[in-house]
Amino acid sequence: MIHIDPRTVILLAGVMSGFMAVILYALKRSYPPAIKGLGEWVAALAIVAIGSSLASGLGYLPNLVSITLPRLLLPSGLFLCYLGMQRFFGATPRPIRWFALIAGVVLVQMWFTFVSPSFHVRLVLSSSLAVCVFLAMLNLLRKQAPSSTAKILTMGVVVVMLGILVMRMVTSVIFPVGRDVLDTSPQQLIYVTSFSFLIVLLSVGLVLMAAERLHSEMSFLATHDSLTNALTRRHLNAVCAIELDRSQRHGRSMALLIMDLDYFKAVNDNHGHLRGDRVLVDFVATANRLLRRPDQLARFGGEEFVALLPETSLEEALVVAERIRQACAQPSPETACTVSIGVTTNHTAGDSVDTLIARADAAMYQAKAKGRNRVESA
Repeated sequence: MIHIDPRTVILLAGVMSGFMAVILYALKRSYPPAIKGLGEWVAALAIVAIGSSLASGLGYLPNLVSITLPRLLLPSGLFLCYLGMQRFFGATPRPIRWFALIAGVVLVQMWFTFVSPSFHVRLVLSSSLAVCVFLAMLNLLRKQAPSSTAKILTMGVVVVMLGILVMRMVTSVIFPVGRDVLDTSPQQLIYVTSFSFLIVLLSVGLVLMAAERLHSEMSFLATHDSLTNALTRRHLNAVCAIELDRSQRHGRSMALLIMDLDYFKAVNDNHGHLRGDRVLVDFVATANRLLRRPDQLARFGGEEFVALLPETSLEEALVVAERIRQACAQPSPETACTVSIGVTTNHTAGDSVDTLIARADAAMYQAKAKGRNRVESA
């Protein structure tokens, strides 16, 4: 029969948690600052590693170090993991109540360690606290969309952890629990082994979620302008080619709007490039509010933007262009510009993306020549 030493399992869990903390720290240093929560996850795994290592020293270290400190560090590590998830998903952390709860539970556990020793009470208290943290994690993960492999894996690990904790509390009432965490009863061995393994698996889920977020961030940066979050010229060319092919195949109309901010150079010259950047960002926000969900807006360079309007006739496109022009028609003298807009639609089966852009561009320059702050079509 295979003999499992709880001390070795707990120590191994601490070593693996420390190893995963190092991996996450390396990822944190190379990932963009937009990916939040990695610092909390690194700290969480490091704290769990320290707490597990101290717990494995039970019998060799003073009870304050091998019982009380792990009872403080392990739930604190789990909470930091939850705190990191909140930051990762953009939620607002509220740590004060949680740390107060952890501190209160630890103080009660100290009573049942030094004054009236009871491993059963300590086990129930620590398991109940962990259940609260895991339920909060599960609720947070459940609210996030869309689902992904990493998120499903992490949720599965949390659900299994909850099940193990609940079963351990139930079995502690039915079967003797022994004197401490190193008890070799079957139920304690199952609990220690599975929980130690799942802590490592949870850290794997965190690493995978971070990797998925990085892939998403890189995909976004590859297709969007870093300043305005409008599409890049290259990406819109590809989208236009697909939409033009579809429109020609089904005999439908699509429209292109080329928009150029009037006297934008004067904003940069008179008020600085930061003010100019703000003007560009505000224009994109204004235009996006007036476009439909299927429409696409791209920055073609400098102060020039292009909007793709699928399933849109010339008359409908002119209405949209006029709305955008009017929204920019009365700018603050220091913070915004008027806009000149050229509009075109696909005319013949021989049209290409380049010919559409050339026609819309010519119409935009016609609007410039006629005094700016107007809409022209071609």
